[in-house]
Amino acid sequence: MTMTGSECFLDTSVIIHYFKGHSAIIESLNSFDEVFVSSTVAGELYYGAFASSNSQKHIDQVQSFLTNCIIYSPDISTAIVYGKLKAHLKRNGTPIPENDIWIAAMAVEHKKPLFTTDKHFGLLEIELISI
Repeated sequence: MTMTGSECFLDTSVIIHYFKGHSAIIESLNSFDEVFVSSTVAGELYYGAFASSNSQKHIDQVQSFLTNCIIYSPDISTAIVYGKLKAHLKRNGTPIPENDIWIAAMAVEHKKPLFTTDKHFGLLEIELISI
């Protein structure tokens, strides 16, 4: 794992592992002073909660987690970074899920490393924290 500074952007995968009690993820998350989440990640978390068999429990879990995060929403600057990242992926013939490009764009725009467990983010030239 590479760490730079005491803040990071979180990918949905890390939060799901946190919810499942993954000790290395919990330890890493507790080491940051500030964690940032994009509204895209929040949407993915709420989708999972609403789609689950115990939706109220999971909605409460998501809401509780997000109260400790700084939430960012995309703007035109994010859209520019998104366009650059997606064009890079297309040129290389290496598509990744659409939401993940938006999540990466938010991290790049705000100059924070992206904490993820998804390997496909490695196809982008961005700063990553991974376990």
